[in-house]
Amino acid sequence: AILGSLIVVFLYILIRFRKWQFSLGAVAAVFHDVIIVLGAFSLLYKVLPFNMEIDQAFIAAILTVIGYSLNDTVVVFDRIREFINERTNWDFPRTVNGAISSTISRTLNTSLTTLIVLLSIFILGGESIQGFMLALIIGVIVGTYSSVFIATPVMYDTMNKSKGKLMPKELKDPKTEKEV
Repeated sequence: AILGSLIVVFLYILIRFRKWQFSLGAVAAVFHDVIIVLGAFSLLYKVLPFNMEIDQAFIAAILTVIGYSLNDTVVVFDRIREFINERTNWDFPRTVNGAISSTISRTLNTSLTTLIVLLSIFILGGESIQGFMLALIIGVIVGTYSSVFIATPVMYDTMNKSKGKLMPKELKDPKTEKEV
């Protein structure tokens, strides 16, 4: 099911951004998030005093983490695409850096607000939902940094490796067809 969802995520991002490099970055980030949450549950299974079973609630938490991370990645990628179209005189590294810089405060504010709610439910909620909340807490933390530190670098590196034939036209000078 996870493999199928990663394929669908790849196709969605490919259709939305029209570049496979964005898709690869988003899939790498989502895969990373799922692996980290699964790994944390595997390591903490017998350590924590509450339910850490992989049940329907855990599957719901994983799907929520995937959605949260994918949404955050799309916000960052949208800003990168916006900067590519608006700042045609900037080189690609500056464009990506500027886009990340402009979204980082939004990303952190959203994540911190979400974490406050999740921690409140984790602490004040019943024992039956603590495992679910822990998965969401780990997922929000991991999903926040994976959008900036995994999805974007993967996209950036694959764009750089395919510069000659797949670099966006917006990054080339229309008169000389050389990179700006």
